[in-house]
Amino acid sequence: MLEESVEASTADPDQSSIARHGNADPEIGTESLMAELLAGIVRVDQVPVDSHFFHDLGADSLVMAQFCARVRKRADLPPVSMKDIYRYPTIRSLVTALGDSAPDPEEPSVPAVIEPTTPVSTAEYLLCGTLQFLFFLGYSFLTAWVAVRGLVWIYAGSALIDIYLRAVVFSSATFLGLCVVPILAKWALIGRWKPQQFRVWSLAYFRFWCVKSLIRSSPLVLFAGSPLYALYLRALGAKIGRGVAIFSRSVPVCTDLLTIGDNTVIRKDSSIACYRAHSGLIQTGAVTFGKDVFVGEITVIDIETSMGDGSQLGHASGLHAGQAVPAGECWHGSPAQRAAGTDYRMADSADCGIWRRVAYCVLQLLSMQVLYVPLAVSTTIVVFTALPQFTALLDPGPLAFTSWTFYRNALVVSAVFLFGSALLSLLVVGTVPRLLNLAIKPGKVYALYGFHYGVHRTIAVMTNRKFFRHLFGDSSAIVHYLRYIGYDLSRVEQTGSNFGTEVKHENPFLISVGTGTMVADGLSVLNAEFSSTAFRVSPVSVGSHSFLGNQIAYPPQGKTGDNCLLATKVMVPVDGEIREGVGLLGSPSFEIPRTVERDSMFDHLKSGEEQRRCLAAKNKHNTVTAGLYLLLQWSHLFGLTVITAFAVDLYDSLGSSAAALASLLGLSFSVAHFVLAERTITAIQKVKPLYCSIYDLSFWRHERYWKVAAGTERITFFNGTPFKNVIWRLLGTQVGSRVFDDGFDISERSLVTIGDDCTLNSGSGIQCHSQEDGAFKMEGCTIGAGCTLGVGSFVHYGVTLGEGMVLAPDSFLMKGETVPPHARWGGNPARPMQEHMPDLQGAGG
Repeated sequence: MLEESVEASTADPDQSSIARHGNADPEIGTESLMAELLAGIVRVDQVPVDSHFFHDLGADSLVMAQFCARVRKRADLPPVSMKDIYRYPTIRSLVTALGDSAPDPEEPSVPAVIEPTTPVSTAEYLLCGTLQFLFFLGYSFLTAWVAVRGLVWIYAGSALIDIYLRAVVFSSATFLGLCVVPILAKWALIGRWKPQQFRVWSLAYFRFWCVKSLIRSSPLVLFAGSPLYALYLRALGAKIGRGVAIFSRSVPVCTDLLTIGDNTVIRKDSSIACYRAHSGLIQTGAVTFGKDVFVGEITVIDIETSMGDGSQLGHASGLHAGQAVPAGECWHGSPAQRAAGTDYRMADSADCGIWRRVAYCVLQLLSMQVLYVPLAVSTTIVVFTALPQFTALLDPGPLAFTSWTFYRNALVVSAVFLFGSALLSLLVVGTVPRLLNLAIKPGKVYALYGFHYGVHRTIAVMTNRKFFRHLFGDSSAIVHYLRYIGYDLSRVEQTGSNFGTEVKHENPFLISVGTGTMVADGLSVLNAEFSSTAFRVSPVSVGSHSFLGNQIAYPPQGKTGDNCLLATKVMVPVDGEIREGVGLLGSPSFEIPRTVERDSMFDHLKSGEEQRRCLAAKNKHNTVTAGLYLLLQWSHLFGLTVITAFAVDLYDSLGSSAAALASLLGLSFSVAHFVLAERTITAIQKVKPLYCSIYDLSFWRHERYWKVAAGTERITFFNGTPFKNVIWRLLGTQVGSRVFDDGFDISERSLVTIGDDCTLNSGSGIQCHSQEDGAFKMEGCTIGAGCTLGVGSFVHYGVTLGEGMVLAPDSFLMKGETVPPHARWGGNPARPMQEHMPDLQGAGG
């Protein structure tokens, strides 16, 4: 008897509560059980069933995520999601709502795992990586041979005009070749795409990867938003109607499965690949858009989806496999659902005929091939030839690489290029866009593919320079830079972290941000609206004393006012009343508490003498960080300069092979430089779980880690290859065997563990930190073996994923969640979902 008593007291609290309550009245028993579970988590003796989780108990989302995980383990309790917690913030209201709720008939389902008939072996994995390396090697030698022959021919010009004309001829021929090769490769290696599935790392996958790499490296990708882009997709087999406007640079891969009706508009940052990776398989499937369809920004369109004529999909939304938007309806959210009364079409139509489109395309090609590229090439040659150090690098001599003079010359050349171009660019982005903006009037409708459209695109390109965002972001300097390029920031309450490093826009002169507002990272201001024939720019105003989390698209008609918390990946509401003094979470969004007690711990540092002292210290620390960032950029360019000079010296003996060797060495050096920078900074300050103020030295050092170790774009080249896993391991991530990474991103590499045979889709990622107002939190994440993370899915900090679980596309898995093995989760915020798989023919490979 004593043994049973001790065993009951030390057992799992969930099990012991079952023993105590037995078969009580269902409603009363459920309330009591949930109250007891929550009491154990918040460490109080008793939780009244009418107590508010956040206001009365002082809980936060991390605590309630633990509560949800505990409840889901209990077979005698209904499953609870974080969305339920925020909607029904007391035990009584939660139990009542869960008892009365019925399944949503519109809720799509997450595909069930389909195990490959023959699991991939390590030998197949290594064979695929070898073939991919050989393909890259061969393509490098081909492009190097062409580039060297062309540059030698241009450099042999007798005068400036001769050099310029030769540059025009060579750039035009090269452009044509780079456009034609991917098209020929697609038809030769694949033919026509059809719905099917094949194993990753197989020979079928190798062909798929070759074609994907080529078509996404075409220079025509730069013409997104131009009729030329639609012509490129048609040449690849896509069925695209007349008057289609596509602004997304995410090129569809399985183009034969893409159908787009007349006058459809697809906004930027939309993912429509017509394939996905799932449980070790590549699955291809159709995507169909009818006529006059509107697809918003930052959307994810899964395979086997469709939209009827005149339908709309809102910003920050996703269509899951099997979903079909009926004709004329507007849907939004992730997964998308009906949005009665909401309209995302804001721009009117204008006269934009076929000849206007043809003329615009011709002018685009002429400006690139006759103006921009030839002038850049010829000017670079003339300027650097006039620099003695550059001339010495071109003819270094046999013993140059043992001489200090050679490296001094390389330092001078790289410094002139980096700092000279940076200063010139800074001058240009502060002046030229302001002059161009005089030609654009807010609210006026302009036809696409004309003078005003060209001006608008030029302003957007020139003021969205990644270099300056990374240099000034996460410091007090970013405020001055954003004002310099046109932002209206009202009276700034400087925090030293007002904006992160990833802020982009359409037109900076029409953005106003209220006093005391902070933006974490990944904000995209959508202050331009498009139809298939016209566009207009509109002001966007973000309220004061608000906080904006990560990956947020903010449209002109956003209905948020002052003192709002916009959570990560939230869909900003565009209808209804103005939201003030609340938090918003999810897609579609719903209200949550603006703040919780835990995040108020550092409020005393937000003002007064203590804040001024901390800010001054933070500014000094961030200035050193910016200097280190510039030093690393310089050292990287210096290394590439030395490698280039080495290739020039070997040209007489190796010919074009020297250039191919230089490209391989340059790529290897870039990766090694990135890894060394990260390893150095983490050796000085280890990346570990944190909970602190933004005025804590540990946070400043982590900001330095973000900036100094910034360079993940250097490894995107390795997406879909075994080499990406090797690089993650070098960066400190614990990565299992045969992981398929098609474009995964990790913010804090050493805090993440990834199990064997995981499938990580493009645009997905893990962020092991969160900043909310003046508080910063960081914790590690674990992904079990065999997990699948869908396209565009986002995993927050402190998450554990059980083996074989599936996270649907465009989902947001909130902090602190523990997902059981082989579960199917999806949505924003993510929750358990049903299983279903669209019928895919031609399985195998």
